Amino acid sequence: MLVTLLRSYLRPHARLLGGVIFFQLLQSIASLYLPTLNAAIIDNGVTKGDTGYILDFGAIMLGVTVLQIACSITAVYFGARVAMGLGRDLRSAVFHRVGEFSEREVTSFGAPSLITRSTNDVQQIQMLVLMTCTMLVSAPILAVGGIVLALQQDLQLSWLMAVSIPVLIISISLVISRMVPQFRLMQKRIDVINRILREQLSGIRVVRAFVRENVEVNRFRRANDEVTATAFRVGRLSSLMFPIVMLVLNVSSVAVIWFGAFRVSDGSMQIGTLTAFLQYLVQILMAVMMATFMAMMIPRASVSADRIGEVLNTKTTVVPPVDPVTTLEGRGRVELRDVGFAYPGAEQPVLRDLSFTVPDGRTTAIIGSTGAGKTTLVNLLPRLFDATSGTVFVDGVDVRRLDPDLLWGRIGLVPQKPYLFSGTVASNLRYGKPDATDAELWTALDIAQATDFVTEMPGGLEAPIAQGGTNVSGGQRQRLAIARALVKRPEIYVFDDSFSALDLATDARLRQALARNVDGATMIIVAQRISTIIDADQIIVLEDGRVVGRGTHDELLGISATYREIVESQLSAEEAA
Repeated sequence: MLVTLLRSYLRPHARLLGGVIFFQLLQSIASLYLPTLNAAIIDNGVTKGDTGYILDFGAIMLGVTVLQIACSITAVYFGARVAMGLGRDLRSAVFHRVGEFSEREVTSFGAPSLITRSTNDVQQIQMLVLMTCTMLVSAPILAVGGIVLALQQDLQLSWLMAVSIPVLIISISLVISRMVPQFRLMQKRIDVINRILREQLSGIRVVRAFVRENVEVNRFRRANDEVTATAFRVGRLSSLMFPIVMLVLNVSSVAVIWFGAFRVSDGSMQIGTLTAFLQYLVQILMAVMMATFMAMMIPRASVSADRIGEVLNTKTTVVPPVDPVTTLEGRGRVELRDVGFAYPGAEQPVLRDLSFTVPDGRTTAIIGSTGAGKTTLVNLLPRLFDATSGTVFVDGVDVRRLDPDLLWGRIGLVPQKPYLFSGTVASNLRYGKPDATDAELWTALDIAQATDFVTEMPGGLEAPIAQGGTNVSGGQRQRLAIARALVKRPEIYVFDDSFSALDLATDARLRQALARNVDGATMIIVAQRISTIIDADQIIVLEDGRVVGRGTHDELLGISATYREIVESQLSAEEAA
């Protein structure tokens, strides 16, 4: 998967990569040329006392060094541009793919894992590319060139390279083989600690309300200790790398000097040649070290690439139509025909054989016990899920054939758990209609019974809203979410238990305001309270995912035992009548 990702996302940066290779080649050639120049200065200048020769070749050596530094800086700059561009493109790809996911795929991966994949995992691949451009490209050039030039200097000492290079490769490979499983474990444990931290931050009020601080602290400590223990194991293995390299390097240097000294003493080898051979051996071993260091990064990047690939290769179950319907005639008529839905791996379907019609311009309520499938049912309408059987129609067209923007534009959804984004009251209300005027916002707030508390907030419409709406109460958050849907002015309103946090008086006033001001729109109300839906034109009663009653309040009291039980659990006989 790593190769596939790199091939796809490095293609736009081909010119920069070409620049990296070119300048790394130049700086590697310069590095390889320096020991030869140094040997010439020693053999022909120092030993003969020729100062002019030393100055001339010293100037050449200085020029080559400057060229090497300039090429190295340029290659690193181009490499950084490539790595940063790759990271940007990968994060963008993951973000857009997650944006296409239905609720099913998001739940399958989990939000903490998706965050880790788009940050930490992308960073691992980005770091691999950066290190490759700055180190790995030059490593084979230095290794091969060093071997060739070292053999030209002296062939009889070449057996030292044949021993030291395999010893270094085998030693480091043994360390790396033990690190790979730890890298895989590290990424999984980062997911866990991310999930726990998100849960604790989101549920801090619940934690404090139930005096569970110590339990949550210990839970986080255990996860943190597991990450720390894994990091320690990786760190201990990594700490072996440098000592192994230095041991092989120093032993090899001593061996070259030891055996080379005998050849210098008998006149078969010059001191400059011995010095050059030693420098080439060091360059070769350093190149092997860089290559093995990169080999250490590749497994971790490969694990990260697999995790990113899982996201990019996951197709959403809510597939946009190939030839979408882009226009609709009608005012929001909804029909369900033999609709069923089952979650992946579930033993029983959540919804079974649902068939009913929601007339346009009317109010239809859906009620049932907890777990009856009410929220799942309304999520099928905007295609947050797709029905596993049957068909959902909007104005006579299968929702799977509708252009997604057209479908979502006709629906104003107020979810069961209303969510507000960080910003202001106005920015949240304009989420569905960016060009809405202040007058439209105040009208929506008035209908949603939110004018009073918004007026009292410092700044009014420009009052700050924290992420998730945590700086307002649950009832205020619900009313702002309702106002956000009202600003959009859609043909179909879907209120998924959106009045549960409101007191009875506010609930009644809000419904009366809706009836007066949203005339002509289709309203689907999921509710638990009978008082919220008692005036609905049609009430659908769900039980175990099936329709067990349909009609008005008065009709259902006579024909539906399930509805009668719900009513009797909330109202007295006189109130129900």
